[in-house]
Amino acid sequence: MASHRKPRTHILTSPGSRRTAAGLTTAALASVTLLSQTANAAPTSPKPSIEDVKQKVDGLYQQAEVATQKYNAAKEKADSQQRTVNRLLDEAAKRAEKMNQSRRELGTFASAQYQTGGMNPTAQLMLAKDPQQFVDRNHLMERLTGRQKQTVTAYEQEAASAARQRAEATRSLESLQQSQESLKESKQSVQAKLAEARQLLSRLTAQEKARLAELERQKEQEAQRKAAELARQQAQQQRQQPSGGGSSTGSGSSGSSSSSKAAEALAFARAQIGKPYVWGATGPSSYDCSGLTQAAYRAAGVDLPRTTWDQVNAGTRVSTSDLQPGDLVFFFSDISHVGMYIGNGQMIHAPHPGASVRVESIYYMPIYGSVRLS
Repeated sequence: MASHRKPRTHILTSPGSRRTAAGLTTAALASVTLLSQTANAAPTSPKPSIEDVKQKVDGLYQQAEVATQKYNAAKEKADSQQRTVNRLLDEAAKRAEKMNQSRRELGTFASAQYQTGGMNPTAQLMLAKDPQQFVDRNHLMERLTGRQKQTVTAYEQEAASAARQRAEATRSLESLQQSQESLKESKQSVQAKLAEARQLLSRLTAQEKARLAELERQKEQEAQRKAAELARQQAQQQRQQPSGGGSSTGSGSSGSSSSSKAAEALAFARAQIGKPYVWGATGPSSYDCSGLTQAAYRAAGVDLPRTTWDQVNAGTRVSTSDLQPGDLVFFFSDISHVGMYIGNGQMIHAPHPGASVRVESIYYMPIYGSVRLS
């Protein structure tokens, strides 16, 4: 009986077959590699234009100014709270001395009572060698008892006041710690924004830096054109005023005093031209924007708040067309920058890190509004 065998599997072993298999394997590997590289490759984004870089840097400077004003506000609050804490500690030390004095008086009374032995008045009279001596001693003890009551009352009042003062000092210390934490966060925010701006600028080539400088020049030219137009309008308004009509600052001694203080503040601000911008600085060697205006008006005897957010509420609002030398001009919708108007559409201000106090058109930045200090 014939046996059935399974058919054998024939393997291609000819040279042509081997070359074909090798070619297919190589192609497959190449496809896998290509797909892998495509999947892992990060999409390349186009390099930002110089216009985009400028817009980004300007935005970072503005954000840094907002953070600077937050820092200034937090520092002012922290300084005030530190003074409060110091005052409370001084008062607590004085109150503790009063309490110690009350304790010493109470100790004196206790000693006097101990010397009498706690005997009743009848027994003291019987044992006394001289009745007059008893009367004198009894009268003294009555006086001591009255003073003792006063001392006890005073001690209780001092103790209650001390407890309230300790609670107030505790709250002030907690508030101070919160302000110091806010101060730290604002400082870190400023530093981060400025560092990012520096990194963007450091990556620019010489050609890109030249293009950036050209954009700045064009922006300044447009700002100066608008300033010249404002100066022309203001000069025309001045010519149209009737003689002796006075100025918008008011008439009489009040107006003269206001103009005098504005002139003093302007003289101070002019003397600071060329000094560097340093965020959080109030002089005398460097300033931020609101630090400069505050210092200038302080020199004229006017107490101006520290931040732009408070300075904008420190005077009477005036329109841009009615600006006069000494008026404060505020910028951006967040009121993060301020300069001092000097006339002809120009101002003195501390611009931003890397720049110095200088004269510039008020149209270099978007105007929020202006105030006149009276």
